[in-house]
Amino acid sequence: MNIMDFNVKKLAADAGTFLSRAVQFTEEKLGQAEKTELDAHLENLLSKAECTKIWTEKIMKQTEVLLQPNPNARIEEFVYEKLDRKAPSRVNNPELLGQYMIDAGTEFGPGTAYGNALIKCGETQKRIGTADRELIQTSALNFLTPLRNFIEGDYKTIAKERKLLQNKRLDLDAAKTRLKKAKAAETRSSSEQELRITQSEFDRQAEITRLLLEGISSTHAHHLRCLNDFVEAQMTYYAQCYQYMLDLQKQLGSFPSNYLSNNNQTSGTPLPSTLSNVVGSSAMASTSGLVITSASSVSDLKESSGSRKARVLYDYDAANSTELSLLADEVITVFSVIGMDSDWLMGERGNQKGRVPITYLELLN
Repeated sequence: MNIMDFNVKKLAADAGTFLSRAVQFTEEKLGQAEKTELDAHLENLLSKAECTKIWTEKIMKQTEVLLQPNPNARIEEFVYEKLDRKAPSRVNNPELLGQYMIDAGTEFGPGTAYGNALIKCGETQKRIGTADRELIQTSALNFLTPLRNFIEGDYKTIAKERKLLQNKRLDLDAAKTRLKKAKAAETRSSSEQELRITQSEFDRQAEITRLLLEGISSTHAHHLRCLNDFVEAQMTYYAQCYQYMLDLQKQLGSFPSNYLSNNNQTSGTPLPSTLSNVVGSSAMASTSGLVITSASSVSDLKESSGSRKARVLYDYDAANSTELSLLADEVITVFSVIGMDSDWLMGERGNQKGRVPITYLELLN
C-alpha cells in the first residue's frame, strides 16, 4: 500500500467519523437519540472553568481600560505586543499637563504669585505622571499578564480537551445506537466491540479533562495573589498622589477671593492717587482646614491708616532683590504702596524691606 492509498483511506475514515458524529448530534437535538450525561462532578468543573474564563476576560479588559483610557493607545500597545516589539514611550496626560503649567508659569514669571503656583502645580503633576506610569507597569506585570496567560494558555488547553471529550461522547452514543439497531449476530458482535473501544476512549478522555479542570482551583489561588499585588500597587499609587498633593497644598497656601476677582484686571494698573500708604485689619475664614482671606480684608487694608502685623502662612523665597523672603509662622509688618500690584504688599522685618505676596499672609487684627 503506497502513501497515497493510505491517505485516501484515512480521509474516508475521518469523513465517516465526522458524518456519524453529525448524525448523532442532530438526532440528540431532535430528541430522537439518547445522550450520555457527564457525571455531576465533571459538569460542575466545566461550569466553574467557563465562569472563570468569562469573568477573567471581563476583569482583564476593564483593568486595561482603567490603566489606559485611550483606546487608540491600547490598540497600538496590542499591535506592538503581537509583533514582540517594545512600544515607544509616550508622555501621559498628567505629565503633559504638568509641562504646560511649568511653561505657562515660566512665561508669566516665577516671581508672580500665579506663575509661581503654576510651576509648583506643574512639577507635582509630572510626579503624578511618573507614579501613574509605575502603576501601569507594575499592574501589567503582576496582574494583567497572569490573567492573559490563563486565557491564552491554560483555558485554550481546557477548551481543546473539552471539545475532544464531546467528540468521544458522540462516538460512544453513536456506537450505542448502532448496537441497538444491529440484528445479525456478526453485526452485533462487531458493534459490541466498537462500543467497548469507544467507552474506553471516552472514559480516558473524561479523566484527562477532569484532571485539567481540577487545576482551576490552583488558578484561583494564583489569581488571588495577583489581585493582592494589584491592590498593593494601587495603594502605593494613591498614597504617593495624596502625599504629592498634600505637599503642594502646603507650598501654595490659600488664594483669597479678591485675587480671583482681580484676574481680569491689568496688573500694571496704578491705585487711585487719593489712597495713602496704609494697612487695615483683616478678616479670616477657615474652610476644610484652609485659611482663606476674605475680599473685604484687603479692601479694609487699603482704606485704613498705619501699618499692620501679618503672620506668614508658608515659606517664600524672594525671586529678586525687590522681594522679601518669608518663613512660615513669623510675624512681619506690612503696608500698601501706591501703584503696587494688587496681589502684593510691602513687608518689613527689622531693617529688611521688600514686596511680599498676599496669598502667603494672614493679616492680624
